[in-house]
Amino acid sequence: MVDVSEKEVSSRIAVARGSIHMRPDTLDLILEGKVEKGDVFSVARVAGIMAAKKTSELIPMCHPLNITSVEIELNPEKNPARVEIEASVRVSGKTGVEMEAMTAVSVAGLTIYDMCKAIDREMSIGEIRLVKKSGGKSGTFIRKE
Repeated sequence: MVDVSEKEVSSRIAVARGSIHMRPDTLDLILEGKVEKGDVFSVARVAGIMAAKKTSELIPMCHPLNITSVEIELNPEKNPARVEIEASVRVSGKTGVEMEAMTAVSVAGLTIYDMCKAIDREMSIGEIRLVKKSGGKSGTFIRKE
């Protein structure tokens, strides 16, 4: 694990995105609230938040952080049928929250898969990437998409 004791505390933000592709009828069931396991988006949102908070327990070289904010957005798209997932994570600290944001996106996608796998085993999760980060010595990064 990298020693961050000499680094300055700064406000740090990371935004990550990913998506889960599915059959159109699966997306319709999610949007209509007809998935047997419950409200897919609410559960996925909570799972993403919990995952961000637990990242240091999952990724061996990540520092435990006192995260100050996690926001999860789930945006359904019809063509092709998918849910776009975005996580924004904030902290005031000596190291960034990029891994926390990407972990939140990953677990939110996995939660959607888990809740819908009985009706659609062909779903695929992917395109997980950091789209923005700010704060710290390296400054701001914005992915050109």
